[in-house]
Amino acid sequence: MMKPMRPPAIRLSALLAALLLAGCAVTEPRTALPTAMPAAWNETAMPGAAAIAPDWWRSFDSARLEALIDEALQGSGDLRIAAQRVRQADIALRMAGAAQLPGVSGSVGTGASRSEAGGVPASTRESSSVSLSVSYELDLWGRIAAGVQSAQASFDASRHDLETVRITLTASVATTYFQWLATRERLAIARENLATAERVLNIVEARYRFGVATPLDVSQQTTTVLQQRTALIPLETQVRQTASALALLLGRVPQGFEPGEGELLTQLTPPAVAPGLPSELLTRRPDLAAAEAQLAAGDANVAAARAALLPSVSLSAGGGVSSAALLSLVDSTRTVSIGLSLAQSIFDGGRQRLAVESSQAQREILLENYAGAVRSALKEVDDALGNADRSTRQEEVQREVVAQAQRTLSLSELRYREGSDTLLTVLDAQRTLFSAQDTLAQLRLARLTAAVDLFRVLGGGWQAGTAIG
Repeated sequence: MMKPMRPPAIRLSALLAALLLAGCAVTEPRTALPTAMPAAWNETAMPGAAAIAPDWWRSFDSARLEALIDEALQGSGDLRIAAQRVRQADIALRMAGAAQLPGVSGSVGTGASRSEAGGVPASTRESSSVSLSVSYELDLWGRIAAGVQSAQASFDASRHDLETVRITLTASVATTYFQWLATRERLAIARENLATAERVLNIVEARYRFGVATPLDVSQQTTTVLQQRTALIPLETQVRQTASALALLLGRVPQGFEPGEGELLTQLTPPAVAPGLPSELLTRRPDLAAAEAQLAAGDANVAAARAALLPSVSLSAGGGVSSAALLSLVDSTRTVSIGLSLAQSIFDGGRQRLAVESSQAQREILLENYAGAVRSALKEVDDALGNADRSTRQEEVQREVVAQAQRTLSLSELRYREGSDTLLTVLDAQRTLFSAQDTLAQLRLARLTAAVDLFRVLGGGWQAGTAIG
C-alpha cells in the first residue's frame, strides 16, 4: 500500500495544482492589419510584361551589369552589416528561448582551517562538499513565451531588412551603372558637337578670308566653339564621380576604379514588368514584411508587459553531500531540498503599469508605420508604372526630334556655304541638335532608371517565405 503523504507535501501539491488550474497566459489580441487594398493600379503595365525574377537584372542582357552586381553582392559592406544584424537577432532569439528552460548550477568545494588562541589548544577543521541545484520559473501567465514571440518577430524583421538591403543594393548598382553610361554618352555627344562647331568655324573663317563672311560671323562661331569646350568640363567630372560612386557600391576604393568599356546606352532595352495585383504587394516587398513583423513584436511586448503585473512562480530543488574531511566524502551528510516561491511586487511607484502603457503606445506607432509603409508602397508602384510608360513614349518622340534636328543642321550648313542663309541659322541649328541629342540621352537614362525603379518597388522578385541568394 502507498504511504500517506505528509502534510507539508499535501499543502505544496495543492498550491501547485491551484496555480496550474488558475493560471492562464496573458495573451494580447493580434493587431488588425490594414489590408484594405485597391482592386487595380491607376497606371497600366507595358505590353508584353512578364513576372519579376529574383535575378531581374539579367533581363537587361548586359554581361557587364551582371558582373558588377555579382561583385557588389560579394563585396558590399552594407550587406555584411545587415547580415550581422540578422545574426544579432538570432542570438537574441536563442537567449529568449533559454529562459524557458530550467537553470542548473553545481558546486564542488573542499577546505581546511586551523585556529589557535592563548590558553586554548589549537583546532583544525576540514570539510568537503558537492551540491547541485535546479531552478525553474513557471510561465503561468505567458510572460516568457511572449518574450520569445517578440524575439522571433524581431528576427524575422531583421531577415526581411537584409533582403531589402540586397534589393536596394542591386537597384543602386544598376542605376549608377546606367547613369555612368548615359553621362559617358552625353560626353561623346558634346565632343561630336564640338567637332561640328569647329568644322563650321573653319568654313566661316574661309568665307571671311574670301570676304564673304564678316568678323561678327567669326566671333559668333568662335563663341560657340568655346561654349562647347566649356560644356565638356562638367560632363568629364560627372563621369569620374559616377564611377567613384559605383566603386563604393561594389566595396572598392574609388581611386583608380574604372567600370570598364561597358556597352552603349542604346544597346540596352528595359524589359516590361508585370506589376500583379495591389493585394500581392504585401507578400512581395520585404520592407512591408519587416514592418509587419515589427508590429507582431509590438503585440508580444504588450503581452509580456501585462504578464509582468502578475506574480511570478518558481520551483527550486537541490541536493548536496558534505563531510568533515579534506578531499573525501566518507561519512558524509546528504541533504535534499525542494521549494516553491511566489513573488509579487507590492509597490513600485506604478512603473510596471507605465511600462504597459509605453508598450501599447509603441504598438500604435508601429501600426501607423506599417499602414503608412503600405500606402507609400502603393504610390511608389503607380508612380513607377507611370514613369516607365511616359519615358518610353518621350524617348520615341525625341528620336524623331533628333533626326529632324540633324537634317536641319545639314541643310543650314549647305545653304550657308552657298550664301543662301545666314550664320545665325546655322548657329540655331547647332544648338537645337546638341540640345536634342543631350535630351535623348537623358530620356534613355530615365527609361532605364524607371525600369529599375519598378523592379525595386515591386520587391525585386522576393516572395514571403523565401530569401534571394
